[in-house]
Amino acid sequence: MSEKIAAKATVPQVPYYNRELSWMDFNMRVLEECFEKENPVMERVRFLSITASNLDEFFMVRVAGVMEQVRSKYRKPDPSGMMPDEIYQALAKKIHEFSEKQYSCLHRSILPALKRSGIIFLSPEEMDEEQRGYLSAYFNRILFPVLTPLAVDRSRPFPFLANKSLNIAVRLQGKDDDEDCFAVVQVPSILSRYLELPSKKGRCFVLLENVIMYCMEELFEERRIRSTCPFRITRNSDLDIDEESEDLLIEIQKSIKKRKRGAPVRLEILQKCDPATKDFLLEMLDVEDSSIYELAGPLDLTFFSKFANLPGCEAMCFKPIKPVYPPVDFWGYDDIFEAIREKDRMVHHPYESFDIVVNFIRAAAEDEDVLAIKQTLYRVSGHSPIVAALIRAAENGKQVTVLVELKARFDEENNILWAKKLENAGCHVIYGLAGLKTHCKIALVVRREEDGIRRYLHMGTGNYNDSTAKIYTDIGLFTCKEPFGIDASSLFNVLTGYSRPPEYNKMIVAPHGMRRFFEYMIQQEIQNAQQGLPSGITAKVNSLVDPAIISLLYEASKAGVPVRLIVRGICCLIPGLIGVSENIQVISIVGQLLEHSRIFRFENGGNPKIYMGSADWMPRNLDRRVELVFPIEDPDLKQRAFDTLDLMLSDNINARVMQSSKEYEHIDRRGKTPCNCQTEFSRLAQEAVQKLSAQNEEKPFNPLYSPRTSD
Repeated sequence: MSEKIAAKATVPQVPYYNRELSWMDFNMRVLEECFEKENPVMERVRFLSITASNLDEFFMVRVAGVMEQVRSKYRKPDPSGMMPDEIYQALAKKIHEFSEKQYSCLHRSILPALKRSGIIFLSPEEMDEEQRGYLSAYFNRILFPVLTPLAVDRSRPFPFLANKSLNIAVRLQGKDDDEDCFAVVQVPSILSRYLELPSKKGRCFVLLENVIMYCMEELFEERRIRSTCPFRITRNSDLDIDEESEDLLIEIQKSIKKRKRGAPVRLEILQKCDPATKDFLLEMLDVEDSSIYELAGPLDLTFFSKFANLPGCEAMCFKPIKPVYPPVDFWGYDDIFEAIREKDRMVHHPYESFDIVVNFIRAAAEDEDVLAIKQTLYRVSGHSPIVAALIRAAENGKQVTVLVELKARFDEENNILWAKKLENAGCHVIYGLAGLKTHCKIALVVRREEDGIRRYLHMGTGNYNDSTAKIYTDIGLFTCKEPFGIDASSLFNVLTGYSRPPEYNKMIVAPHGMRRFFEYMIQQEIQNAQQGLPSGITAKVNSLVDPAIISLLYEASKAGVPVRLIVRGICCLIPGLIGVSENIQVISIVGQLLEHSRIFRFENGGNPKIYMGSADWMPRNLDRRVELVFPIEDPDLKQRAFDTLDLMLSDNINARVMQSSKEYEHIDRRGKTPCNCQTEFSRLAQEAVQKLSAQNEEKPFNPLYSPRTSD
């Protein structure tokens, strides 16, 4: 499976939007939620932190990659026709504008809204005497023992600063009055970024860096402080892994260490930073002018993610979406295997609890008739009940095989930890495949039953992560149909051994068959339209980037095929272009939950087919990853899947429509009933369970008789 993927035929030049610029548009849609006054104020705070976290990762990987291309004088245009230097210039302009909007939103909209709700951030100058006394006491008692001022001079070079760490540059009076010397103080990330102050009215907070700067003289008693300025660097964090290494785990551990020492790709400083301190930082950090972001402050808005969970502020948040348990499809069943034997089952998270997936693995771990469990893990939580269940299964003597993808970006360390624990428990652990990321989501349980061996499967669109399953929308399918079981065994044999990829019965698996499958399905819709048969394509993905797929969708539009796309993030296709894409509609849903499921519907001449899985329409998913897409065949589940797509397409609150100008606009709700698909899915799940509960209560009592006395 590690053989080199054959080069694809050249894709004809078609209208194509640069992926990096499209990603920035996505982050702007998230930022728009911060301005939305209908959103509770703490949720606006949370959205702001998400935009900052998104932007950090974007710099560490995508912007860093573009900068590397510019430095190496790489001169090949991307599918949009832009050269690396053009992309970088356009990106720098867009990011600077975006950053300005972030801080405009914070200072003109969010902070005033917090103040109206009785929550205020104070600077030391705005505090009363009691609060400043509290500040000084906190500094002496907690901060002073933790802080380490680092002088910079001939004998003490500029310190190495961790990626994304917040620091304070201090300009001090030198030995001569007209001379400057400098020092750096790191704001300790182990302590809360904000401190609540005593207050007689409302709730008052101060940021940790302001506490440090207020008491900075305690750290430099022999020198007069001339100025202080917080700053922050972001480093290139894309791993360069030698996958031919004899030990992939050791190689990735080495690469993680290198990541922490990557070259700076962004320097954030306050706008009020004095020129001498700014010049000092530029000289020490060796960053380009276009990589400097002078911001209104505070720096590093990611701390707002924790602040949004401030105790006592629950009324300022969205009403929680509470998952129902058991899910509707499993209602009334004590035996999960019995339920799946009866018919295929579908669950929609987080409206239906992810606990059903956890309990599937737990039941398999404890069931005496279960012989083996095989599972892929891409991203799991810090205290994963799935991993705990797999360890329990191994302890109970089951044959447990787990593919842990060590190359899951920014989860490498967590996955290495779990891989070692699984190995120590006696599980067979595979560390992914050379040259490919294993991104498919599948669990196989092999069970001995009266009529022979039966294979039970769970296949999903999202990770086996109980934490993200509370905020990501994903769908999972449980089945024990034999064709799926055969396919699952074949897939795991490919992952764990040297088996050649087979011809699957039901599953569509990348990288050897998925591109061909999707291209065939789109071409089939084109032929159906040309023959006057019912045609149509509906796809929900996280990102649409692949040039060949985009080119085919344009061809479908020209042939009259209605194409409806729900693309949360990057969309390089441009809809609504005359003669090219006027039959294509693109919407993006950004709301309380993160849309993560991938669903594909093809009208198929009047006999619609629908598929779900782990793959987006991106080259990496189709060509460089092990991905899984599976059909939904049960008639009831098919209709439920159709209804799911239709409800998403009816959203007029969270949805924005992409225009031919590449801009996104809210749907005009005038004369329309408001529809928030996420809260509607939750309402439907709650009502279905309430209806089932009522039916149970209405059932007559059935007396149980002894066989000896019954007639």
